[in-house]
Amino acid sequence: MTNEIKIFALSTCPYCKKTKRFLSEKGIDYEAVDVDLLTSSEQDDVLEEIEKLTGKRSFPVVIIGDEVIVGHNEDKLRQVLGL
Repeated sequence: MTNEIKIFALSTCPYCKKTKRFLSEKGIDYEAVDVDLLTSSEQDDVLEEIEKLTGKRSFPVVIIGDEVIVGHNEDKLRQVLGL
């Protein structure tokens, strides 16, 4: 897999933690951004980006290449990652 994987998450979100754990257990590298730990202006920018990508402000948001997965969805992750 050559696509970069980025996760927008909340540090307290159990579904975000499940998604990170799933990818880690599969040995998949990813960049995680815990939105609630950003500064106020950074949060605003990221939330605006998430809303443009998904039409809402839900977490986690996983971006793999052109694919955007909203919520914890192991089946979709497996499909997109070819697992």
